[in-house]
Order: sequence, then C-alpha cells, then structure tokens
Amino acid sequence: MTTARLPSRIVCLTTETVEVLYALGEEDRIAGISGYTVIPPRARKEKPKVFAFSSGDLEKILAVEPDLVLGFSDMQADVARDLIKAGVTVHVFNQRSIESILAMIETIGRLVGAAQRALDLVAELEATMDAARARAAALPRRPRVYFEEWDEPPISAVGWVSELIAIAGGEDVFAERARHPGAAQRILADPLEAARRAPDIVIGSWCGKRFRPERVAARAGWESVPAVRDGELHEVKSALILAPGPVAIREGLPALAEIFARWAARQPAS
Repeated sequence: MTTARLPSRIVCLTTETVEVLYALGEEDRIAGISGYTVIPPRARKEKPKVFAFSSGDLEKILAVEPDLVLGFSDMQADVARDLIKAGVTVHVFNQRSIESILAMIETIGRLVGAAQRALDLVAELEATMDAARARAAALPRRPRVYFEEWDEPPISAVGWVSELIAIAGGEDVFAERARHPGAAQRILADPLEAARRAPDIVIGSWCGKRFRPERVAARAGWESVPAVRDGELHEVKSALILAPGPVAIREGLPALAEIFARWAARQPAS
C-alpha cells in the first residue's frame, strides 16, 4: 500500500481508537480526539480535543482538516451524518463483544498500514485471555457476580464486560441482559432484582464517578445478599473496563481475575 494513500489526519471520537493507534505506534496520525479520551493519559496532553462523545461543535472537527474520522455506534450517528455531508470520510465501529473489539483493532491496523502490528496486538490480548482462563480453571467455585455499570437507575453489565467476567471465572447474574447493546435495555426496573439473584460479588463501575460500596450495602433488602454479608463489594474503574478497547482486556480482565481469586481463597474448604 502506498503510504500517501493512508489517512494522515485522523480524528477519533472515542477513547478506544486513540488507544489502538497509540498501541500501534501510529499516534502521529491523530489530529483530534474526544474530550472523554483517557487511554493513554498522554493523549490528553498531546492531542487537541475536538468533540465530546455525542455532542460538540462540528466546526472544531473540520478545523483540524481530517481525512478520516473514527466513530462509535448509533450514539454518534448524527455527527457521522454531518461529517459525511461535509465531505469527510467516516468509519463508525460498533464493537460490543470481545470478538468485535479484536476485529476493530485489526481493521484500524489495515486502515493505517499497520496490519501486522495490529495482529501482534490481538495475539497479545488473546494470550492475556488464555492466561485468565487457565487461572479461572483452578478456582474451586465460580462466584456469582453482579456488575453494576450505573446506580441510579441500576444498569447491569454490557456485553464485553459479561464476557470478561466469564473468562475470569465468574458467572454474570444478568448474562441474559448483556446481549442488549443499549443501556436502556439493561436497566433494572426493580431495584431488588439484583439482590434476589444473590450475587457472591458485586462490582461497581459507575461510569464517570466513584463507586460507593457503603451505598450498596445500605440498600433496603440487601442485608442478606452474600456479597453484602461478606463484604465483597469492589470497584473496577470504568476507564479500565467500560471502553471497548484493549484496556478492557489488558487491565479490566486481570482486575476481575484478582477479585475472583481473592474471593475463592476466602471460601471454606469443602
């Protein structure tokens, strides 16, 4: 592929495509990022912030003269439409599972002429998952896990997080809801529904704010939930697991595995 044909001024409207381009050593191609970018931290210092997530000034994007804009899901459909009307090339990803995260990485690699480096990154992530599966196989029992993405209203785990819970050795108590891509379909209308499923572990990852385990423990009707009774209320930072990019596998998965392993070590011998 001729280098001159590759995009050289890329705007990334979500954090995970920024993360991938940095991981591939292609960060010089980035002309603008989302204000919600967190991985890698240096990107916030090095790259101009030209958009939020689902709203912002289109002119800010156009001002950096992108030759490619990378977006995510229907939540960015409006800005994608407006950019296309303005003559900008747009590629919108929709990764909601681990497999589609890996596919996203490979696609970005092809878009910027770094296909082999992308395959190497995918191989690294697959090795991380294989190691987690091997560790999980040694657990004497799989904990029942309630992952809470938001508290008011309570929202259960999105697809890739549910998959990571399983890989790490847990059982997502709302696995059937995880297939829904939108948060609206994962809202728990009955606040006691999670309590009735008796999770051994509660993991909070309240997107954009600190998890407060004492608030979970104080919920009416939760006093007999195993996770509350045993003090198994934990946080995994949303930046490490709720962005569907490499960080969810590199850091979110090991964090889950460590929580499950500590839980297992505290269980009485059978």
